[in-house]
Amino acid sequence: MKAATQFSVMLPNKPGELGKLCRRLARAKVNIVAISVAETTEQGVVRMVVDGVTATRDALKKSKLSFVTARVLLVDLPNEPGALAEVAGALAAKKVNVQFVYGSTVRAGEEVTVVVGVDDVDAAKKVLS
Repeated sequence: MKAATQFSVMLPNKPGELGKLCRRLARAKVNIVAISVAETTEQGVVRMVVDGVTATRDALKKSKLSFVTARVLLVDLPNEPGALAEVAGALAAKKVNVQFVYGSTVRAGEEVTVVVGVDDVDAAKKVLS
């Protein structure tokens, strides 16, 4: 488990915008490690963790895209029932609020990395260490 920088990028909710964002990052040689997209009628919010924070920041500024950053945790979990429940329970027991979680599944037997947004990253790191 480690802390990482998450970018939340605001995009117009229309065809092609996510593709343009991903191409901009690809041209900057940035790999997207984890991604989540949520939408409203007019806007999408792309939350992502990348392997190049400075290059991402520069590419987004150059593209004049609105974004904010936040510290999040990357937590490796076994891909099995109850793994996330255990993490959430441990954080709750220490009064650390989980604000959001996203990630992806992998093949059975492999670990999955989830992005966990909490109200106190340092406290969460102590709980999960």
